[in-house]
Amino acid sequence: MSRLALVVVALLLAGCAPAGEPPDLASPVTAQRPTPANTEIDPDIDTGGSGDEDCGDPTASLRPTGLATPPGSTMAEIKRRGMLRVGVDQNTYLFGFRNPATGELEGFDIEIARAIADALFGDPDRVSFKAITSQQRIDVLRDGTVDVVVRTMTINCERRELIDFSSVYFVAGQRVLVTKRSGYTGLADLGGKRVCATTGSTSLGNIAAAASDPVPVAVDNWSDCLVLLQQGQIEAISTDDTILAGMAQQDPTTHVVGSRFTTEPYGVGIPQGDRDMVRYVNAVLRQVREDRWQAVYDRWIEPALGPGSPPQPTYRQVQR
Repeated sequence: MSRLALVVVALLLAGCAPAGEPPDLASPVTAQRPTPANTEIDPDIDTGGSGDEDCGDPTASLRPTGLATPPGSTMAEIKRRGMLRVGVDQNTYLFGFRNPATGELEGFDIEIARAIADALFGDPDRVSFKAITSQQRIDVLRDGTVDVVVRTMTINCERRELIDFSSVYFVAGQRVLVTKRSGYTGLADLGGKRVCATTGSTSLGNIAAAASDPVPVAVDNWSDCLVLLQQGQIEAISTDDTILAGMAQQDPTTHVVGSRFTTEPYGVGIPQGDRDMVRYVNAVLRQVREDRWQAVYDRWIEPALGPGSPPQPTYRQVQR
């Protein structure tokens, strides 16, 4: 056999030799999906209220006295500054959200804020928006960061101990959002299941107090709840139907189920003691109900929740 043939045979035999043992690889580990920052599962929640719930009708506000801005008033100071500062949401579709195409804030609450600026300055753009979480709403009013808060804020006795409110400009009700394939029909089906709401919201306390005993999950923003639902880390979201309707429009694999089990009257939050500002905002809202509320509702809310009409204000019989 020639030397070349011997080389070929040797190479063939080497190729047929058994392969060595593979290296010892680490066992695979299932990665946990990350949760949004500040997510809390089953946090401690006080469901007993403030301890002093006998404040009468919490929605009763001060009667408006017109749109004048006399010297020394809160409104005169805002006009001197040249800009209305408003705490708003930027993550709740339909009420307060940032349009990705324009970068501008839009929604029902944003229109209310602009109406107040328009009354003060004759210009709806003379407003400085500060995006805040649900939990920050009272704090930014008490520390003077903003002049008013317009952020799907329910008027109740507990909050009235800390801030003042305008008259009611919108009435919502708490319901439940689930994926369409889940089969859940309401909060009663969600015992032992994780249900999401924002920290500092009345919705979170209502979840914790539910007879079916769901597991509350607290997050900073409603968009965080939607992410958790889409990732399968929670079973449902429960809050005002107005907020849930926006989520359902963003994600057509979800839908709102069950009947309203609360009534959520929204008001403009105002620093405690700014009585002149309360009356002024109520005068603006009176005008809004007459000339633009329906158009704003029809633009943002009617396609999701159907026909609606402005709530009638309630005013205190005795000023105090």
